[in-house]
Amino acid sequence: MQMPRPRAGRRRSKKEDGDARQLILDAAEKLFAAKGFDATPTAAIAAAAGVPKGLVFYYFPAKDAILSALMAERVPPEPIDDIDSLVAPGDPVKSLVNLDAALNLRDHHSSVLRVIMWREADTHPDVRKQLRRMRDQLLDVTVRVLQASAPSPVQPGTLRACAAAWVSAMFTIASTDRLHALDGMTLPTADEIFNVAQVVAAGMAHMG
Repeated sequence: MQMPRPRAGRRRSKKEDGDARQLILDAAEKLFAAKGFDATPTAAIAAAAGVPKGLVFYYFPAKDAILSALMAERVPPEPIDDIDSLVAPGDPVKSLVNLDAALNLRDHHSSVLRVIMWREADTHPDVRKQLRRMRDQLLDVTVRVLQASAPSPVQPGTLRACAAAWVSAMFTIASTDRLHALDGMTLPTADEIFNVAQVVAAGMAHMG
């Protein structure tokens, strides 16, 4: 498909280009979250963005390219770098709760994290790649948080196992936003997060 060109006699500014592209991504994010990728035609994205359909293809040659751009640009590249402010020495439960609050997966402003990633991972390689990357990063940061907050030394294998349990639980909780929208599933409370943190900390202490 030939890409539409800017009109003769008028050069588009970088700001206009950026604004139009962001409008398209914003519209796609909302529609993909509400209806799913496959059920969202490009024409609907253009209408929601308030731009001609041809302009969508000018920036994104295929609809898959829109999804790939959302994954690349709206998933945090590094969830957490500095953990010092999260660690409560000797208190892994509080430290995990602090980590959850800092990550904010279930209440993140971007529905890419809250809904789209979980829905589209089965059928889109770019989404699976981002999901794996994010899981690996969360696993690493959780290991570091547990290690720094443990009241006594813990074996690396135990740290990894407990961190994996925490990350799996957080991923499950984060994906309930979609189920809440579809079926009215109750969203998790702060008490539930605290209880999961207690279970993980207890397992770490028991396994040593």
